[in-house]
Amino acid sequence: MVTTPLLPSDYLDLVSPLRSGADLRGRIEAVHPETGDAATIVIRPGRGWRGHTAGQYVRIGVDVDGVRLWRAYSITSPTDRQDGRVTITVKAIPDGKVSNHLVRRAKPGTLIQLDQPTGDFVLPPAKPAKVLYLTAGSGITPVMGMLRDTEFDDVVMVHCAPRPQDVIFRSELHDLVADRKLRLTEVHTDTDGKLDIARLDELVPDWAERETWACGPTGLLDAAEEHWTEYGVQERLHTERFRAGIVVTGDGGEVTFSATGKTVDADGATPLLDVGEEAGVLMPSGCRMGICFGCVTPLKAGAVRDLRTGEITEAEPGVLIQTCVSAAAGPCDIER
Repeated sequence: MVTTPLLPSDYLDLVSPLRSGADLRGRIEAVHPETGDAATIVIRPGRGWRGHTAGQYVRIGVDVDGVRLWRAYSITSPTDRQDGRVTITVKAIPDGKVSNHLVRRAKPGTLIQLDQPTGDFVLPPAKPAKVLYLTAGSGITPVMGMLRDTEFDDVVMVHCAPRPQDVIFRSELHDLVADRKLRLTEVHTDTDGKLDIARLDELVPDWAERETWACGPTGLLDAAEEHWTEYGVQERLHTERFRAGIVVTGDGGEVTFSATGKTVDADGATPLLDVGEEAGVLMPSGCRMGICFGCVTPLKAGAVRDLRTGEITEAEPGVLIQTCVSAAAGPCDIER
């Protein structure tokens, strides 16, 4: 009665938002620039944080211009960091609301929402004798978590970035090279062009003998999977995809978000997750590539197209869609 209309927990959230028993949150404690468009965010997680395995990612909820948006980022800190903090390293992408906010506007003291870490792009319990990390762009982030967490006797990295100054963690990588803990090849795509996967025979002659973790753009990973399969060693390749391969098809249509009463026009190439967020609708999401099912939502009416396969899904009782990989295929009603 004393606290009405608020609950006692609402007042506790003001005093101790990271306390045990509260919704899992984190506090941004520092933002360290890495390159001109990337930064490492140091987060103090709440007491409910269960810890992570190197290579996993975490979903974070950030309030941007009054709207809470969720994104998933790889954890780049080792699992045994002494101060209990965790880090994510974010690369700002064009028109990326959350990535640009974190890299350019986030301030120490800001509270964010957290989910528990997840993902199976991790190292095995038994150390491989030889390791290859094949990365490009921000695909280096989960691998950096692995490098900081676990040392190997024989580890090679091939990393692609437009220019030397665009290589995230470049100074630390070169320190590892100087300490003979890593053999590194940088491919600077502005001058060298995109990596031809066949060049691995030259860059890493024993690549087929190595347990490999690859993360980067779809084109690189598709080429790697084809290459490893061609040589019959596909079981040694582990990949992590940040974004789905998009097939641009369909005519779009009017999308109704029935729970909020908003209606907007959408084309046939934009994921409904992005359409909803742009319209100010609270849209849950996770990895944004169709594998975590954090964005599953009922389709009440109409039809949508899977942007990966072109498959049409029509509304019927109980049907659910993944808004991160589905676009409007005519007028449709989403229960959000």
